[in-house]
Amino acid sequence: MIHMGGHVLHGALVDDRTRCAHYHGALDVVALRFHCCGAWYPCVHCHDEVAGHDRTTWPASDGEMEAALCGVCGTSMTIRAYRDAETCPACGAGFNPGCALHHHLYFD
Repeated sequence: MIHMGGHVLHGALVDDRTRCAHYHGALDVVALRFHCCGAWYPCVHCHDEVAGHDRTTWPASDGEMEAALCGVCGTSMTIRAYRDAETCPACGAGFNPGCALHHHLYFD
């Protein structure tokens, strides 16, 4: 467990940039707040391994909820801003473009 940007991150964390045992490439620097529990995890696998409950996705109507966190600078982003971003709007850190392939696991 680490603290970043005023949030507690859970899961199999590898470093202080939110990389985890499942995704630990140079651009894997985003943590997400889960709709079902409000807790922050680096990835869906980290959540599913330790949360103890079924995961739910954020409804499309919740696009303005802060649910993404840059692992480089700790800036929180809305779902809409994160889904539209290739880099952090605050520090410019690049995000893994492959993460978009998994958005359906987090967001409707």
